[in-house]
Amino acid sequence: MPSPIPLMLPKFSVYDIIIHMIFSTQIELESFAEQLGAFLKTQKLPLVLELVGDVGAGKTTFTRALAKGLGIKEPVTSPSFTISKRYYWSAEQISASSREATSVSKNPQNSLIHYDFYRLDDPGLMAEDLAESLADPHTLTILEWADTVADLLPKAHLKITFKALMNDSRELFFNQPMEKLLCNFI
Repeated sequence: MPSPIPLMLPKFSVYDIIIHMIFSTQIELESFAEQLGAFLKTQKLPLVLELVGDVGAGKTTFTRALAKGLGIKEPVTSPSFTISKRYYWSAEQISASSREATSVSKNPQNSLIHYDFYRLDDPGLMAEDLAESLADPHTLTILEWADTVADLLPKAHLKITFKALMNDSRELFFNQPMEKLLCNFI
């Protein structure tokens, strides 16, 4: 078994209900996302991540690195024109009945579904597809530009807001409902 990658975190702080992090380089952002992916693959699914930020803020770059941490080998690309893309990984999954290490089992059917609703004013049939994904107990769902489907998202989802700074730096803000999960990671 390979030795775990040491967790290297940029400066971060916790203010009330928001975790705030600044990454000086794209490499730092990708390293964090990859390590978060490795952590999330051991968590109980389903999980939902909403990524918010301007075009070019790093949302797809973050998703690509997170997918690598999950163990996804195929290239992860932006679903801007296809609306959604699905990727599969085999992961240790904690059973719903217990969070003890002895209850971990292999599940080859886990999937990452990456949605991008940028081009949709009305989600239409994609809302039904999204609702199925959100309910799937083997799925990590990542959404970009989710304003049109916000009413479908569970209250307990991780919302990450990206802000591009100068010199390739990125500022990220994480919301409170998933703070306990994040604090276990950090």
